[in-house]
Amino acid sequence: MNFSEGSTESKKELPSRSLLLAVCAACIGGTFQYGYNISVINAPTSYVHKFINQTWMQRYQMYISEDVLTLLWSTIVSIFTLGGLIGASVGGTLAVKLGRKGTLLANNIFSLSAAVLMGLSRMTGFFELLIIGRFFTGVNAGISLCVQPLYLGEIAPTALRGAMGMGTSIFITGGILTGQVMGLKELLGREEYWPLLLSTTCIPAILQLLILPCFPESPRYLLIDKGDDEGCQKALKQLHGTADFDSEREDIEKEKNNLVGFQTKKPWELFTDRSIRRQLLTIMLLNMAQQLNGINAIYFYAGYVFKQSGIPVDKIPYVAVGTGACECITALTCGMLIDCLGRKVLITGGYTLMSICCILFTLTLTFQDYSPVFPYLSMVCVFAFILSFGLGPGGVTNILTTELFTQATRPAAYMIAGTVNWSSFFFIGMVFPFIVIGLQQYCFMVFLLVCTTVVTYIYLFVPETKNKTFLEIQNDFQSSKRRKGRSADRAGTNLLSTSI
Repeated sequence: MNFSEGSTESKKELPSRSLLLAVCAACIGGTFQYGYNISVINAPTSYVHKFINQTWMQRYQMYISEDVLTLLWSTIVSIFTLGGLIGASVGGTLAVKLGRKGTLLANNIFSLSAAVLMGLSRMTGFFELLIIGRFFTGVNAGISLCVQPLYLGEIAPTALRGAMGMGTSIFITGGILTGQVMGLKELLGREEYWPLLLSTTCIPAILQLLILPCFPESPRYLLIDKGDDEGCQKALKQLHGTADFDSEREDIEKEKNNLVGFQTKKPWELFTDRSIRRQLLTIMLLNMAQQLNGINAIYFYAGYVFKQSGIPVDKIPYVAVGTGACECITALTCGMLIDCLGRKVLITGGYTLMSICCILFTLTLTFQDYSPVFPYLSMVCVFAFILSFGLGPGGVTNILTTELFTQATRPAAYMIAGTVNWSSFFFIGMVFPFIVIGLQQYCFMVFLLVCTTVVTYIYLFVPETKNKTFLEIQNDFQSSKRRKGRSADRAGTNLLSTSI
């Protein structure tokens, strides 16, 4: 009898096929696009430079200056970040007005428009189309990073929320890896194919438009935001099966009753709400740290480290594919562990390992010329850092943004988190070259400070959220504040009695 009970319990912990397919449908046109468009732009760099040169010559009968060429290329690359910032700032509002699923589907307009513009750029002789196209891919990515984790967190059952939420990280890393592979010379990495390479961003969008309509809107959105009881019940049955949806329905009903009289909050209203101040500070710190923890610096130094290790320059792109595969595998591993070990263990463990890697990488770069062994040790540090990032910070951050808020505050929280994340992305892109020039390899001491600060904060102030409903997590934060308040009152009373 015990054996049958255990079998039933383990069966319940497995997601239904419909839920898994819904996650894949949301992610393929969502955060997969973000990862893909980050990496795919690297392969055609020299070809786009040549195209801009030729276009400039045809227009003005003179060669473009090196400074102007650098400025135009930097604009093509960095405008993606500006688009992401704008997308993140409107994503939460769209998620409330159009629904989570509706926003994801409408978001493909930007991806399809970008594919057309970038694909036509060489044919028409307008490099400006690349700038507009990259801006649209950024808007698409910003909305996706805001709305997709929201959708995944709301369609997943409590026991599987972590694993399903890891779809965001898994598909980001999958997108990065796919972009690296597509950019190899054996595929679309040749000069004649670069417009086609950049326009392949339409493929995930088309796939999502074909597949996602087969799956329901978020049950929480349907019941709590729209009051659609029948639609919620139908969605739960499709996602979780007729036998296992009752507990989720009960959980949604409890949250709806708890939010009676509350309306969906705007981002600025969250800053004045004292009841969620700790949660807001947490997600702002984590999203800032996700960009400022040194992962971008690792990728910056990777090419130099691989070259120093004796890898031929023409083979470095293949090793870079190895780093992408490494991060993808780690995200998958994190997805399997997150509902077993918990969020707190993975994110603190990841940042702790990254702190150690920062110290070791600084040492190996400092002594690079002292022994032929050190370049290889530096290569080990590169992979170790990427593994550590994927193990916790890369995936858990988005899940915590979902879990620390209720239905009324979650969309606004994602807008704030997305804005902080994209602003930090833009900031590190602008400032990092100067940090490297000023501090060289010692720049990793700055990232060490960021990583250790996050570890300390999470250990002291963030409760574990594994297997807890959204209301239980909210109550954990409230009870923590009350305990601190009582401790402060007792301390004040003792101080007063002592003075008397």
